[in-house]
Amino acid sequence: MAVAAEPSSDMTDEQRAIIEMVHQFVDEQILPNAEHYDHEDSFPTPIVDQMKELGLFGVTIPEEFGGMGLDLSTYAMIVEELSRGWISISGVINTHFIGSYLLMKFGNEEQKQKYLPRMSTGEIRAAFSLSEPELGSDVQAIKTSAKKVDDGAYEINGQKMWVTNGLRSDLVFVLVRTDPAAEKAYKGMTCFIAEKEAGVGENSGPYAGLTVPPQLRKMGYKGVESTELVFDGYRCPAENILGGEEAGLNKGFPQMMDALEVGRVNVAARGVGIAQRALELALRYSQERRTFGKPICEHQAIQFKLADMATQVDAARLLTQRAARLKDAGARSELEAGMAKLFASEAGRFCVEESFRIHGGYGYSKEYEIERLYRDAPLLLIGEGTSEIQRMVIGRKLLQRHKI
Repeated sequence: MAVAAEPSSDMTDEQRAIIEMVHQFVDEQILPNAEHYDHEDSFPTPIVDQMKELGLFGVTIPEEFGGMGLDLSTYAMIVEELSRGWISISGVINTHFIGSYLLMKFGNEEQKQKYLPRMSTGEIRAAFSLSEPELGSDVQAIKTSAKKVDDGAYEINGQKMWVTNGLRSDLVFVLVRTDPAAEKAYKGMTCFIAEKEAGVGENSGPYAGLTVPPQLRKMGYKGVESTELVFDGYRCPAENILGGEEAGLNKGFPQMMDALEVGRVNVAARGVGIAQRALELALRYSQERRTFGKPICEHQAIQFKLADMATQVDAARLLTQRAARLKDAGARSELEAGMAKLFASEAGRFCVEESFRIHGGYGYSKEYEIERLYRDAPLLLIGEGTSEIQRMVIGRKLLQRHKI
């Protein structure tokens, strides 16, 4: 029994048709197979191939480059649906989406023509990389560096961490330090488009110097790889600086921070999706399970849990859509994106835990889907900035907007 969210009256006919298509895809292809791939921690190649056929890798890429040309609001609805099935699936396209966003907004025409048509079909996929072994939220502490060498290329050295799609991607949008003498650290960082061999651990030939160690073992978020990236003398041509060398050198930090706004909307949508699925499972189980001679859904304690879950799902969805629409309108949305990410990720955790409690002992069993959700939900509290970082962003932006 799927308990789908009520279609928003604000949806266009196009959005409604796309979401219905993705909803059906999730019910027929993702939900029946997610447990297998999660248990094996194996990449869901058949599902990803179907996503390519559906055009999901080019949702926001303009039609002139072979994509659908849809807005962030529609993309967030799609991510919610995919995450309702399995958040690892949404992770497969998340970093790809951020890479395409960076290209569309900051890339020069040559870079767009070179990459976007193949990215729109999923022929090549993208990852992006900020974190390092000794830093996460403190982006200005990045140590990985790039130095220009005699042939005009840049040599990158350093280590990156927690790179989703780090192995199977063809491109990595990586932020490195290019001016160690910059008065302020963020003014000396550059985003490079690092090309690599998809699926290869030890790169060679033109990509020599880039190694992808074995993927990190995780509590949840299985199936999609999270890796380290080790740069050791990796050569990246100057034309692969995002926007070109003249326009993009030492401009990487604001570029990446802009991308994190849409990344936070993405994570918020994933929180809504997993919360929605937790609610669906709780509604179904509470009507099937009987105690003291009646279904447990007739007990007030359970009804209170269901009420709180449904309220949080709706509130999280509305916050997420507001942040997406602001970004679509061209407005800065750090505050709203931070609020959406904070509330929706916490709502995801809350709803999953409440659903887990409603399932009782069976929730602890791998025979029930809620067990997988219980392992997946905590990731959303960390990715794209922890809840604590979101509160810092929200507080700072509030004071800036309401300065007296």
